[in-house]
Amino acid sequence: MVRATKSVGRNVLRKEGVDKVTGAARYIDDLTFPNLLYARTIRSTIPAGEIAAIRFNFDTAGFTIVDYRDVPGRNIVALIEDDQPCLAERVIRHVAEPILLLAHEDRETLLAADVQIDYRQTTPVYDAESSPTVFKNISIEKGRVDEGFASADVIVEGEYRLGHQEQLYIEPNGVIALPGTGGGGDETGITVYGSMQCPYYVHRALKVLLGLPDEKVRVIQT
Repeated sequence: MVRATKSVGRNVLRKEGVDKVTGAARYIDDLTFPNLLYARTIRSTIPAGEIAAIRFNFDTAGFTIVDYRDVPGRNIVALIEDDQPCLAERVIRHVAEPILLLAHEDRETLLAADVQIDYRQTTPVYDAESSPTVFKNISIEKGRVDEGFASADVIVEGEYRLGHQEQLYIEPNGVIALPGTGGGGDETGITVYGSMQCPYYVHRALKVLLGLPDEKVRVIQT
């Protein structure tokens, strides 16, 4: 006797499907909170080099300006390897590397702020084989490899290359950060709303970056 199941072999509706097709779903751009500041990331314009100087060609009154020295925890993106800073300190490793964060209550004033960064450029490495850094090694072995090769009728060996790939989001990426975690008025932590696929990666990265324990960081996927 085959027992009926709730899901296998049946058309299971996506739990958020109706909200999305009817327009009821709220994306990050639909959310707002009192007294919000708009934020902007100032990024590198060269692929490799060092930061020589930073010049602010605007009245900085009313702005919040953040660099690597303002990071309360470890200035790294804790994801795969601890080799990427959240905000560049001196060395530039790629185009569009984050250097500064600016915030202001008025969006247009924020976007009009002119920040000039002087660099000492170095020669970038574009060829993976000539790079001194190996991003990741993956070794898969099962059984007795040498015996398997010795007894194989055919051995196929090759080198395979492909370009970077990225899925296409259906909404603009965005994040809203609020003080506190919504528990009893305690504002020593942080709550982050964002357009993301995996809130757990963001939670871990924020804990390391801000130097906070698990319960002080709350991440809500929009």
